[in-house]
Amino acid sequence: MSPPIAADTGGLLRGLASTRDGKPSFREFEKILTSASLVIVPGLVLAEVDYFLRENRAAMRKPIAEMFDPATRYEYGLPLPSDIVRALELHAEFGTLNLGLVDGTVVAVAERRHVYRVLTTDRRDFAAIRFGPRLTRALDLLP
Repeated sequence: MSPPIAADTGGLLRGLASTRDGKPSFREFEKILTSASLVIVPGLVLAEVDYFLRENRAAMRKPIAEMFDPATRYEYGLPLPSDIVRALELHAEFGTLNLGLVDGTVVAVAERRHVYRVLTTDRRDFAAIRFGPRLTRALDLLP
């Protein structure tokens, strides 16, 4: 097992995507999801995933079932009020990025949980973010 990860919307969607015959559409993303010791899915990410899968409810049922099954490695990361505040602080600090509330809470939840590996397709924004007390810590972006 590899260390824990936090999942962003794009990374989670690619990791869960499969072809009609059930094979992973994005093998590298799927491998990261299945090899992580813990996959934290922040609550706002789950809402965004639901939005993107609104035309395919069957595809949405699987991650939700896994996320709320204590026997899996998925964990629903309920954003705390302090995470929302932190997301807004990051937005102010990195105002030149197009950092939205969802991305900000991914960083805030990861920071709070000390999980610095993020599965994402948004390398531009996440690579520029620094956090921690002195804004010196970078995220490890996967893949």
